[in-house]
Amino acid sequence: MDLFYNGFCNKTLWPLFHYFPGLTMYDEKMWENYKEVNTRFAEEVSSIIRPGDVVWIHDYHFMLAPKLIRNANPDVPVGFFLHIPFPSYEIFRLLPRKWGKEILEGLLDADLVGFHTRDYTQYFLRCVLRILGFNHDMGLINLPHKLTKADTFPMGIDYEKYHHAANLSGVEQEKAALKKKLQNLKVIFAVDRQDYTKGIANRLEGYELFLKKNPEWRQKVQLIMIVVPSRIGVEDYRKAKDVFNRIVGNINSVYGDVYWTPIIYQYKAIPFEQLIALYNISNVGLITPLRDGMNLVAKEYIAAQKEKQGVLVLSEMAGAAMELGEAVIINPSNREEIAEGIKTALEMPASEQAGRMTAMQERLKNNDVSKWARNFLMELDNVNSEQKKYGALLLEGPPLDALLDQYRRAQKRIIFLDYDGTLAPFAKTPSEAAPSHKLLRIIKLCSLDPTLTLVIISGRNKEDLQNWFGKFNVILVSEHGAWIRKPKAAWTLAKHLNNDWKPAILKILNTYRERLPQSFIEAKEYGVAWHFRNSNNLLSEIRVKEFVDDMTHFTARNEIEVLMGNKVVEIKCSGISKGETARQLLSETTYDFILAAGDDATDESLFHILPQGSFTIKIGIQMSYANYYLHSSRELLTVLAQIVNYNDKNEFIRKILDFFKKDGIY
Repeated sequence: MDLFYNGFCNKTLWPLFHYFPGLTMYDEKMWENYKEVNTRFAEEVSSIIRPGDVVWIHDYHFMLAPKLIRNANPDVPVGFFLHIPFPSYEIFRLLPRKWGKEILEGLLDADLVGFHTRDYTQYFLRCVLRILGFNHDMGLINLPHKLTKADTFPMGIDYEKYHHAANLSGVEQEKAALKKKLQNLKVIFAVDRQDYTKGIANRLEGYELFLKKNPEWRQKVQLIMIVVPSRIGVEDYRKAKDVFNRIVGNINSVYGDVYWTPIIYQYKAIPFEQLIALYNISNVGLITPLRDGMNLVAKEYIAAQKEKQGVLVLSEMAGAAMELGEAVIINPSNREEIAEGIKTALEMPASEQAGRMTAMQERLKNNDVSKWARNFLMELDNVNSEQKKYGALLLEGPPLDALLDQYRRAQKRIIFLDYDGTLAPFAKTPSEAAPSHKLLRIIKLCSLDPTLTLVIISGRNKEDLQNWFGKFNVILVSEHGAWIRKPKAAWTLAKHLNNDWKPAILKILNTYRERLPQSFIEAKEYGVAWHFRNSNNLLSEIRVKEFVDDMTHFTARNEIEVLMGNKVVEIKCSGISKGETARQLLSETTYDFILAAGDDATDESLFHILPQGSFTIKIGIQMSYANYYLHSSRELLTVLAQIVNYNDKNEFIRKILDFFKKDGIY
């Protein structure tokens, strides 16, 4: 309890994730205890898991548990939801690197990681990129061993429970007693756990400024503030309570008199009926956290307004502010904004109050806590279904025999082949990766088959592909789909493209190239590639993460996208891909045999769009949409050779015969 809950959870993770680095403790003993407790929980959960079960892990106390449970139960669906903010990279990196890395790795072994707001989701994805080096595609993270998704699920409340509670007899009695006591005073209500993140001191100072600047409201308004004791074993919480007591006492002594007390302050939990009564009779709900994952109190206050009166004054730092735009939104660090927000709320016309309240209530009713849970579990199921498609088997034995048999029986065939890393091994520079004699011979044999359409679809520029394969009866696709050339035809653009963005990208890239020795830039007509195959791995990882992070802002303003290849980052026009090109070619003719092979992320769009029954091959062992994998380009050439009945022994005999022909002997 001391080292785990009061320790690492609430002296390290809680303050740091809520942007209080000055209150954060970094204690190795607490970290080791956090790991031990996560291990014990994971063991206990694993002991009761049965086939068909789903594991849903909640909150910052168990961020290592997904990986620990996954290790013991590889096939069980695992979800994780974080109920507090996930901080920006600049804050998260304040954790010792080893701790931060283990936490991210622990979370990534969940199939689905959920957050309250899009900001938290994006911060998590950026930390994964900057610290672990894994990029994402619309929240999907392609890890070496699995697929994980990060997504946003704003948590709701039991709306009907709070909305209809105002009719309970106990609540009616509480309301009558409160109205008698408060008479004609306007009521501002605030309820929070005792916590330095809740902005309670700021709220009190804002209220004090309101009374100072608006003397006409004195003796007409009452702030009722309930603070519920929490984590009384943590020293920072005890200190916060002392501060609250001092400020309340000061305000009541300066502005109060024998007839009126500006603040009624209670340090205790209150019964449900009394809470609903206070929600219901209050004219203003004052919710001012300095940072909050969601803040369900704000939603409870809205739901409880049966008469659609009352105004919510809400901190922009609460996750709920993303959904409750009709509230009076304030910056909780600014006393003037709090004071002005209180005044605006108290003076808002009843018709405007009703309009705002109706809109928020409708939204909360349609997005209650049950829908939140259903949405999360449905998405977890979707990710697991995607996982089953997103894996590959080694192409050997019966699967290879089936491929060859289907090829031979087919009447109309098409094969899509990437070049670098797929048909040819990687070289130090792109210009050194010319095709081998064996590859050229196989391509020629393929091109002679009238029933086979061969497509070489690459990120290469069109000049390289033209020089190497232009004499063959094959379709060439360059720059990932920007250019296409059919046999004996000219190159054509796949669609109208704009490359006005290139000069700015090249300027940025040159800066990074200078900072990463032995890296180089390859400029294409509608794309730019930054190669770092020959650079130091550790320095490459750092520089590439920085560059991709910079590109996040640049791509948002331009119609371009960033692709992470094998030791290369490519920037290209958006809307073009290998998948889109393949879709267009497949729409022109019906094929009864389809095969595609590629080695990196740029080929995944191709694998993904091909119809069921296609043979898709990933070169290298990685998670992929491909059905099968091979270890190297050499193994792929062996498969292609079997397809076209090519073998090295026959090729040797052909070379001898060619030699004799030249000398006139044969």
